[in-house]
Amino acid sequence: MQYLLLVYTDPALMEQLPVECFNTEMRQCLRHADELQQQGTLLAARQLQPVSSAKSVRVRAGKTQVLDGPFAETKEVLAGFNLVEADSMEEAVKLAQEFPWTRYGCIEVRPVGDMEAMRRRVGV
Repeated sequence: MQYLLLVYTDPALMEQLPVECFNTEMRQCLRHADELQQQGTLLAARQLQPVSSAKSVRVRAGKTQVLDGPFAETKEVLAGFNLVEADSMEEAVKLAQEFPWTRYGCIEVRPVGDMEAMRRRVGV
């Protein structure tokens, strides 16, 4: 089963992190990701640009609104994701614990839905 590991970081904690410490954490993260990819566990991973570059799109009553930023009511922001293959939620959680970013925010582990099953359900 596939799980999406959504990486959230607290910008205030990240700003306090010395550059060399960040570089060390990122090297460890990338090496670990390479190992997981070679094992076939990590299917995709991407780092997102800062929230200052984001746009939020909403449609209400047929009217589209595009705003700067995500405007989430949280101090942690979505920083990236990892798509992994795991046998269970417990295994996916264990994978999330191995990434350093849990110390600077959190990693949300969410099962990926079956789009083909949804297509069949709605007749597409």
